[in-house]
Amino acid sequence: MNADLRRRVRRRAKGRCEYCRTPFRYDTIPEEVDHIIALQHGGQTIAANLALACLHCNSHKGPNIASLDPRDGALTRLFNPRGERWTHHFRLFGPIIVGLTPQGRATVRVLDLNDPLKVEARAAMMEEGVF
Repeated sequence: MNADLRRRVRRRAKGRCEYCRTPFRYDTIPEEVDHIIALQHGGQTIAANLALACLHCNSHKGPNIASLDPRDGALTRLFNPRGERWTHHFRLFGPIIVGLTPQGRATVRVLDLNDPLKVEARAAMMEEGVF
């Protein structure tokens, strides 16, 4: 991935993880560029297939592109920050991220968006007014 493409991905994300919405300026670990559709599944290293992610989200997502909806067990694809709006699939209930759609629920589970440490950090950032 060239430096120009990496800069474009960073600029587009506006300083936040595109999955959990954590502002990177409050994360001690550098952000990563995620292939939304992994290379092994035919994804390409192009802007339309890249998202900026925190280490937690990117390591949990891995090459996954789908999972089971925890509500009904139906196979569903994961949230795609390039073609979908975060607010359509997720809502914050305090520091908890709630999946509103099958994609949202599957993404919350696979990426472990409500890991206790993530929730604690989100609550602290909300209290400080930076999330």
